[in-house]
Parts: sequence; C-alpha cells; structure tokens
Amino acid sequence: MDFGYARVSSKGQNLDRQLVELREFGIAEENIFRDKESGKSFERRSYLTLRQKLREGDLLVVKSIDRLGRDYSMILEEWTFLTKTAKCDIVVLDMNLLDTRARGDNLMGKFIADLVLQILSFVAENERMCIRERQAEGIRIAKEKGVKFGRPRTELSCYVEEAFSDYRDGEISLDEALKETHLKRTTFYNYFHRFLRER
Repeated sequence: MDFGYARVSSKGQNLDRQLVELREFGIAEENIFRDKESGKSFERRSYLTLRQKLREGDLLVVKSIDRLGRDYSMILEEWTFLTKTAKCDIVVLDMNLLDTRARGDNLMGKFIADLVLQILSFVAENERMCIRERQAEGIRIAKEKGVKFGRPRTELSCYVEEAFSDYRDGEISLDEALKETHLKRTTFYNYFHRFLRER
C-alpha cells in the first residue's frame, strides 16, 4: 500500500503544496497523514499512527527529506528502521536519488538511496560543526576587541549607593532602604551584594 506524509512546523503554516504533490503521485486521500508539529523529534501524533500502519512492501512518499524530520542523524536512524526493519520503501519527491524502490531501471535503488542519505547526513553535521566553529571564532575575536556579551551592566545611582551605605552601616532598616531605592527585595539584595563586593 502507498502512504504519504506531509508536515509543517506550526499550525499557521500551510500543507497544500505538499498535499497536491502527494495526490499527483497517486496517494489516496485516506492514506495521507499530516502533522503540524516541529520536526525536532519523530514523536508526532499522525506520524506515529502512520508508522504503525506501515507493513513490509509498503511505500512511504514525502515531498522533501526535511518533511520527514529536521535532524539528519535522526532521519538516518528512522530511515534505517523503515527500510531495514519495517522493510518499506521510501520516495522523496524533491530528490530522485532518494528512492529505495528496486525497479528494472533502478536495481540498486536501496543502496544508492542509503548512500545519498549518509552523504547528506555527513554534509549536514559538517555544516553544523562549521557554524559552531565560526560562532566560537566570532565570539573570540569580538572579545579581543573588547565587545561585552550578556546583559549590560546596570550602573547604580548615587542615591541608591547612599541608601546601600546607610543600610550596611545600620542607619536605616531594610524597609526604609527598599522605599528609598524603589527596588524589590530580590533586586535590592542582588545590587546590594554587588555594592559590597566592589567596596
């Protein structure tokens, strides 16, 4: 049996383009499963229902590989389960090489599709590593140039510092200090401890 799967990341996004292509491929309406959820995991309601229905020899069709999931290592793991354990075929409409069906003109379909997916997984992981390295390098260079990261430091007014001094010296109570500084108790203590460290 042939099944289709369509996914977008949020309820506000539209599935129409994917549904049109799945129907044009020949997937029956009742066999198209839809999710409007993030692809960060495979714990999606419709996808899990579809997974339970798949049997050996069935075909799963998706418009693009990122509709199946977002993380290539997870996609690779799920792909292996579907093709090796569940013994299903997969067709990715946007990439002809990701077609595991063994046909007369494609005797090595499963092998080629697995190989292409491994390459895609490697490229995606390599790109993630490069992005992390570029970010780290950018942060290092920025720090060397004196760029400060994190929330900007709040400078205390002379009135607040005066209230802190009076509170520290026992000249005013906590309630009086809070009233003078217009700070909430937690914020007061945070700034007060910083004031003490810097004195």
